[in-house]
Amino acid sequence: MRLNSNQLKLLAMVTMTVDHIGVQIFPHLQWMRVVGRLAMPIYAWMIAEGCAHTRNRKKYLLQLGGMALLCQLVYFFAMGSLFQCILVTFTLSAVIIYAIDSGSPGKAAFALCAALFLTVFLPGLLPGTDFAVDYSIWGVLLPVAIYLARTHRHKLLAAAILLTGLALDFGGVQGYGLLALLPLALYDGTRGKAPIKWLFYLYYPLHLVAIYGISLIL
Repeated sequence: MRLNSNQLKLLAMVTMTVDHIGVQIFPHLQWMRVVGRLAMPIYAWMIAEGCAHTRNRKKYLLQLGGMALLCQLVYFFAMGSLFQCILVTFTLSAVIIYAIDSGSPGKAAFALCAALFLTVFLPGLLPGTDFAVDYSIWGVLLPVAIYLARTHRHKLLAAAILLTGLALDFGGVQGYGLLALLPLALYDGTRGKAPIKWLFYLYYPLHLVAIYGISLIL
């Protein structure tokens, strides 16, 4: 059995939704957090694929950054939170990838240093807030490592190394993210026939609002 991009993204959507329901509504059900660990590595892989195959890099980056901004507005106005969602993480990934591809070592170094500052150092400079970038520098570098790997096997190895680092740094259920390597090993490199690109962009903020609203009612 092989899986295309759309199928992997749908798997990531389902597991992400289970995870977020677990966080907001059923925090005592640990299995929901375990299931949710599959989502981020799959999305990271698809971000790397998107950066590699998009016909318009500027448009791709603007779409990704625009959706990240929309989600941050949802976080801030709905929950008063400064936590930076996974789309912010992946926007930083795309910036680093494009900086590397620009052929300018200065741009690449600046992009990496900016990501390190935002993910590692800035949270410590904002005590008393919940500011943090989702998955920290490990999440930022995961799509970058996958993008730079030349073969499918090397991409899986790069993902395994970064996910192991994430698990050792964060602890808890993060080690289960390595299970995402199983469906990713079945990826056939194709997009899939259904034109559902915007579903994945729009679903993220909409499902956050819905789950948060349900949690307030309950």
